[in-house]
Amino acid sequence: MSTNSAPVAWLTQESYDRLKSELEHLSGPGRTEIVARIEQARSEGDLKENGGYHAAKEEQGKAEARIRQLTHLLENAHVGEAAPDDGVVEPGKMVSAKIAGDVENFLLGSREVAGDTNVDVYSEKSPLGAAIQGKKAGDTVTYAAPNGKQITVEILSATPYVG
Repeated sequence: MSTNSAPVAWLTQESYDRLKSELEHLSGPGRTEIVARIEQARSEGDLKENGGYHAAKEEQGKAEARIRQLTHLLENAHVGEAAPDDGVVEPGKMVSAKIAGDVENFLLGSREVAGDTNVDVYSEKSPLGAAIQGKKAGDTVTYAAPNGKQITVEILSATPYVG
């Protein structure tokens, strides 16, 4: 666990490498491409009515935000093997739980770990994630949803996520 107040994300080595590669592209060739598009659009005249210029500037803003997000995530990530197969709910585990009577399967941790898969992901900082962390199969907890409603969760299983 981290000794500072920054949140720690659990990432597999594969996820870390994929995100590091994305960061390197965005902060290198990706930046250069966007700057070239901005310069090209700027040379076309009046910036007030220049759709290409405004689109390129918006793309630049999104890319810079993603660079900041990836930099923060990678600086604070815990990189390693999958969480141990000990049945305890923790980041990096696929959790099967009965939530308000319905069985749901989801990854506890970061959306970045799941990559392009369509696995549902809940942060360990979410109300649900915080409530179930450290629990095992057979444990039942109740937590307050953002709308104030009390929701009961029964843990059915927690196994290491294999992406």
